[in-house]
Amino acid sequence: MIKKNRLLKHFLILSACLACCIGCNSNFKNPSAVYLVMAEHATTAATSTIRDLKNDLEKVLEEDVFIITPNSTVPENTLVFILGTSQDTFINKFVTNGQVKLSKSKPGSGGGIWAINTYHKNKAIVIAGSDEQGLQYAIYDFSKDVLGVDPLEYWTGKLPQKKKINDLLNFEPKTIAPPKVPMLTYFENDVDELANYRGELLKYDWESYTEMINSLVRLRYNSIQLFDMLGRPEFFIRPEYKALKPDYKIDIDYVEKMIDYAHEKGMKIAVDFALGYQIHPMDAEKADCWKTYKADWLQAWRYYFEHTPLAKTDVFILRPRHQVWDWKYESTCGESKIEVFNEVYAAFGELVDEYKPESQKVLVCYSDGMEMWNNGFRPPKDWTVLWSDHGFGEFEHLPSTTEGYDFGTYMHAGYWLNHTVHNPYPEKVESVMKEMFHKYDADNYCLVNGQNFRPFLLNLVAYSQVCYSPDDFHADTFYKDWTEQYFSPEAAEHAVNSMKYLSEAQEGRKGYVEHLWEIREAVSYLSNAPIERPGKSPVPYDYDRVIGDVENVERINVVLKKAITEAKLGYEKLGNNDNFYHSYVLLPAQLYSDLIAFETSLHKMAQLKKQFENTKDKQYLKEAISILPAAKTQLDTILDRRSTGDIDDKWKNWYAIANRRQNNGFPSYDMLNAIETNLTKMTL
Repeated sequence: MIKKNRLLKHFLILSACLACCIGCNSNFKNPSAVYLVMAEHATTAATSTIRDLKNDLEKVLEEDVFIITPNSTVPENTLVFILGTSQDTFINKFVTNGQVKLSKSKPGSGGGIWAINTYHKNKAIVIAGSDEQGLQYAIYDFSKDVLGVDPLEYWTGKLPQKKKINDLLNFEPKTIAPPKVPMLTYFENDVDELANYRGELLKYDWESYTEMINSLVRLRYNSIQLFDMLGRPEFFIRPEYKALKPDYKIDIDYVEKMIDYAHEKGMKIAVDFALGYQIHPMDAEKADCWKTYKADWLQAWRYYFEHTPLAKTDVFILRPRHQVWDWKYESTCGESKIEVFNEVYAAFGELVDEYKPESQKVLVCYSDGMEMWNNGFRPPKDWTVLWSDHGFGEFEHLPSTTEGYDFGTYMHAGYWLNHTVHNPYPEKVESVMKEMFHKYDADNYCLVNGQNFRPFLLNLVAYSQVCYSPDDFHADTFYKDWTEQYFSPEAAEHAVNSMKYLSEAQEGRKGYVEHLWEIREAVSYLSNAPIERPGKSPVPYDYDRVIGDVENVERINVVLKKAITEAKLGYEKLGNNDNFYHSYVLLPAQLYSDLIAFETSLHKMAQLKKQFENTKDKQYLKEAISILPAAKTQLDTILDRRSTGDIDDKWKNWYAIANRRQNNGFPSYDMLNAIETNLTKMTL
């Protein structure tokens, strides 16, 4: 018995010693602070990313966080982050000693590692990249996966939970592979709401712009294409915009500041070198005859290089289209547009080589550009070719050949026809992108049109993930994971169901803005007035245009009711108090449904008017007029929900009618008055 007690005593003492030794070796029992060690001469982008990590750590920890260089003294009993690239001397010491496996080629450009090590007797977390971009991705992934920081925090309102320093070590060391698609560009296009909602029309406020960049870079978008903010022609030529802001003028210094910020965050600047921007506009009359105005085109491009911030462009984009307005090139001097653009791309490419050698050149085969490609249009071989979807994630045409060119894709997270309400389609993202990668090796570049950004977050994340690792992207899993990071599992299930119905409602390239045009067609017929289009010939009123929309609108109405039912069920699961769920799941379905209800009333009135025209029975007109009060109430709902529907004060002006993109007009009480006047006159 005594012997057994002695053995037990020795075992307990040994266990205590082992525990003590483990504690001594870790030197990490009560950590007092966190130190981030970075190279003394780190690049601007690396420094910015490390500062972001510091801010992220301060969100989740109570302890102080410091940034230091390798020559600084690190107190004991602290957690140390070793942050750098394979080119940094102090990182290479770990590599030489065999403590981490990293080189410029392994894991490769855009790749990185996470590892646990020691640094001056302290526990250390090594986050490093094969290059600057790899370091960025590795750090931002750590913030998302370990710290719980949402890359879209500014837009979703989701905040990370508090943590203890020891919690930060609860990860498996790993190698972070480079992205499948090395260049992922966000296209800032149709940005009216994002530019307008804080009050200064057609100009990003600095906070919105920088927060958009901050989120994009965390999602592995490594470049941004500027467009609207260069002063697109609509802003200073179209009557709707001239009425909205008659004194519109591009702020060139502000544009340069925007470019510089994107560069500081490690993003490249892409620009379509079209020639209509207010930054230096060319006359539209010179844009449809290359052989006559070639010198003017070249001089305008030289001006961009020599006298504007566009000299800081890193990726040069060109479309084989009219170079002032975004429409087909139709020569006024008898040219073949294929021959024209074979020359244009060679000539512009020579200018790029002269001013910015080694920069990337990108052909976007948008719209008729794909037909031109399949009929023999070929730029020089150093142009990357992007194949374009039809606006809603799918292709109307496919390339007949890739002919040895580096191929990529131009995809839409949102399109101008559904600009207000998103069309969530991760299923299309999966099937279409994987097919393009597999059949056409179109994995060299992806340009993603994000419209006004905020409504299209889900698709933007889906494109970032499929372009990073297509083999790991599965739409159903993505939908589940994305919604459950914001909502409870029960609410997330209803959110997914609702968004799938919302997508189904937009089959056939339909969307909120497309219905605005259909409403104008119905109003035109009911008021016996052509649709006036500034600068274009009027569109005659025509019942056939109206009746062609009726069946689809009836279908959409049924589907949207299902979308709203599912959205409300999920909202109830959250106690009706989740701002992001309301704004991203429930409100879009309601906005779309409001518009469809109004259009449905107009269709009923139009059908009754047509019955009168066929029978001359004025009772049909009276029935049509009797629908007007309900239509007015429906218009009240549309306008009210757009002005007060978003319950988050941060976004309260987003859907305001005054801030909306000026596409396809908007229903008004004047339209209803015109209908009533016309129908009443017809009864006399």
